[in-house]
Amino acid sequence: MTPQQQPGRFATLTFARDVAAPLSTLWQAWTAPAARAVWAAPTPSVTVAFLEADTRVGGREVSLCKVAGQPDMRCECGWLALEPAARSVNYEVVSAAGVTQSAALVTAAFSGAGAGSRLVVTVQLSALAAEMEDGYRQGFDAGLSNLAGAAERTMVLERVIKAPRSAVWGAWMNPQSLPQWWGPDGFSCRTQRIDLRQGGEWVFDMIAPDGTVFPNHHVYVEVRPEERIAYGLLWGENGPKHADAWAAFDEQDGGTKVTLGMVFSTAAEYQAAKGFGAEELGQQTLGKLERRVTSG
Repeated sequence: MTPQQQPGRFATLTFARDVAAPLSTLWQAWTAPAARAVWAAPTPSVTVAFLEADTRVGGREVSLCKVAGQPDMRCECGWLALEPAARSVNYEVVSAAGVTQSAALVTAAFSGAGAGSRLVVTVQLSALAAEMEDGYRQGFDAGLSNLAGAAERTMVLERVIKAPRSAVWGAWMNPQSLPQWWGPDGFSCRTQRIDLRQGGEWVFDMIAPDGTVFPNHHVYVEVRPEERIAYGLLWGENGPKHADAWAAFDEQDGGTKVTLGMVFSTAAEYQAAKGFGAEELGQQTLGKLERRVTSG
């Protein structure tokens, strides 16, 4: 036993949040890796770096929690149950310098209707380091507040396309085809640079039917072939970021379910996007994708 450790301490911790977002949106904010990266750090002094993330039963998430002047804390999360918009269960093991600090079983229960939802998280904690129980209380309390704020500025669009996942992925991640269908009805894209890989970017102008030009810059932070992509949305080349976005591709009933999510940087940007009809315009974009992969 190291000097920092004491015999195991056991605790059951419960946290609850009411969230002004639909249940399906809260579920996406809880499970989508790109969204989790937005709210995971409990305070601005903490940086969370995700090393891997596989949100499916049997998958795991590994992250490093970094605080200046302190050893990195490694957190491994393994998903044991995922019941969409209802319940998730995962284990969580936290270690520092190769020494286990705690192990926990985390159960999240979701409920709600309409524009509101509720999340109740129960943590069954076995803490080997004396400070871990307080750390969990503070960390989960702050993290779930961050989650609620992120969910309330998250927009999620879904569409089931009657085409194989390989075809949908191919139309999305092909530098020739993506600019041809991206954008709402009547819009076109004028590309400056396009590099559709992790670490790549797409710098382009979206041009409205009336000729108005909207500069865009997508920065790709994750690409998992035929599974998902994550990217930052910037206002023009190297401009301010206005959203963290992701697209997920899941096989469903012989077709492909596409989930397009965006966590806007501020509540004001989210409200502005809703105000100009971003949800309907986004569905038009997915409709153009659908027509491209199903025509002919």
